[in-house]
Amino acid sequence: MPQTFSRQQFLRAAALLGAALALPALAAADTFPSRPLKLLVPFSPGGNTDVVARLVGQGLAEALGQPVVVENVPGANGAIGASRVAAAANDGYTLLFGTAGTQAINPSLYRNLSAKSLDDFEYIALVTSIPNVLVVNEAKTPVKSVAELLSYARERRSGMSYGSPGMGSTVHLSGELLKSATKLDLVHAPYKGSAPALSDLIGGQIDFIFENITPALPFIQSGKLKALAVTSAERLPQLPQVPTMKESGFPTFVTATWNGVLAPKGTPRAVVQRLEAATLKVASSPEFKAKVSSLGGEPRLLGSAAFRDFTRTEFKHWAGIIQAAGLEKQ
Repeated sequence: MPQTFSRQQFLRAAALLGAALALPALAAADTFPSRPLKLLVPFSPGGNTDVVARLVGQGLAEALGQPVVVENVPGANGAIGASRVAAAANDGYTLLFGTAGTQAINPSLYRNLSAKSLDDFEYIALVTSIPNVLVVNEAKTPVKSVAELLSYARERRSGMSYGSPGMGSTVHLSGELLKSATKLDLVHAPYKGSAPALSDLIGGQIDFIFENITPALPFIQSGKLKALAVTSAERLPQLPQVPTMKESGFPTFVTATWNGVLAPKGTPRAVVQRLEAATLKVASSPEFKAKVSSLGGEPRLLGSAAFRDFTRTEFKHWAGIIQAAGLEKQ
């Protein structure tokens, strides 16, 4: 005769089963981390992403009690490094220091990626936002404001060039956004990094650039480059006299790169929560905030769920810019 269970017995059995299934995850959280972690930076050493990643890595090592090895895997606007992390073991020991490029822009630029690739990761925490700044070499481009730059470009009618550290960067797409908004004939000059792009701007080989504030700031402060506008929503403390693009006649022109920590999809929730708490602790420290501010960035802290939602909003934002620019998938 089949055995029957009361509703109370059924609920008790379900609770016991749930607790049993949760034991491995709880055990993993209790022992995590038990060995060194790897924080993969999908860009070359020396850039703002690498600098901030090393700050986070050092802080995580102290917070978690295990070494955090920072590894640089550049290529394809960060897509190569991001793909490597997505395919790694989902145990919390291989992490990605993601950016607007890897998480929000690349899915609209590369044929082998799509919006679905946003689900290849567990979102740990967002830590910084780093806006761009529109700069010129006045000896080459004799203007002092965005309005003067546009007038100068219309007088020349064609051929004005803007540099970038590579296809698909927020620097490149900021230039494309200006191009589509003004209908000017502007020529994109891609470089292999910010350093050669800024060098050619100083040397007079290109006309302007929307560069990340971090590498551009020393040249602005030394007078080698003239800042016309910043792409942040508000003026930056480091450049209080420089207006925003919004103030310069472009009310929706807000662009920035950003940095956050991610893990492969399927990383145990308890491990994600441990990493989230540690990352937010690091990023909320006065030392971290001071260092990011000195780089021209803005500390921006979002936990796991908010970071995931933010990334999806950013994906739609950049997809619209890419579509307006008519850029084909690579």
